[in-house]
Amino acid sequence: MKPIITASEYASESAGPRPPVLLDVRWQLGGPHGRPDYEAGHIPGAVFVDLDAELAGPPGGGGRHPLPDPEEFGAVMRRAGVSGDTPVVVYDGGQGWAAARAWWLLRWTGHEDVRVLDGGLAAWPGELQKETPAPAGGDFRPVPGGLPLLDADGAAALADSGLLLDARAAERYRGDVEPIDRVGGHIPGAVSAPTSENTGDDGRFLAPEALAARFGELGADGAKEVGVYCGSGVSGAHEVLALAVAGIPAALYAGSWSEWSADESRPVATGPEPR
Repeated sequence: MKPIITASEYASESAGPRPPVLLDVRWQLGGPHGRPDYEAGHIPGAVFVDLDAELAGPPGGGGRHPLPDPEEFGAVMRRAGVSGDTPVVVYDGGQGWAAARAWWLLRWTGHEDVRVLDGGLAAWPGELQKETPAPAGGDFRPVPGGLPLLDADGAAALADSGLLLDARAAERYRGDVEPIDRVGGHIPGAVSAPTSENTGDDGRFLAPEALAARFGELGADGAKEVGVYCGSGVSGAHEVLALAVAGIPAALYAGSWSEWSADESRPVATGPEPR
């Protein structure tokens, strides 16, 4: 199954006999909370999910957006109407990072039918609604392990044995600037692969063959294991999603740079090259 869905495909499915559960995960890094935008207008039937409070655990040693407790995440999904056998579609304001985080968490915890609305809310041609739906409770029970997950040591090892992609902006990878975390730079051996290059100007993913070519040029040759990290495990999920669109499986280092750089004993590389 494709990990993304177009607005027209979603409209058709939502009118069919097995409509997907729709989740609105609007969120901006350091920006205003997404709930007011949701209440001002959302795709009909969408249930709001808060990335910071419901798709992440409390910030700390595991990074700025550590993975949530699986049972707590499952409760959030059940309240939103998610069941194990119902399709789920997720969207955000258009950047795709937050929607990809929800997609990754659902897939990691065992849900097999999850897709991201390609292009987000901006791609939706229909009317919006302000009413908050009251979905019937779902029965989804998380079983972690549906997608590969890396810890810090695993990310370091993969940078040597396979391909570790850094999904942050190139200037943060180089260490030219670091607006958020303790120190700038990257995990030694990681390759710069900014998430912004996975989509076009309209926020929609590039064609699968274009993404496959992009990641192939970065070293995804089909023989190496691939992993991804970012600042805190959000935009990295978007890169894992882009790789999935290209047909390339990849693991996510969820703690990402916010966890790695907080430990002063871990090495830091700077400059444009992996080492």
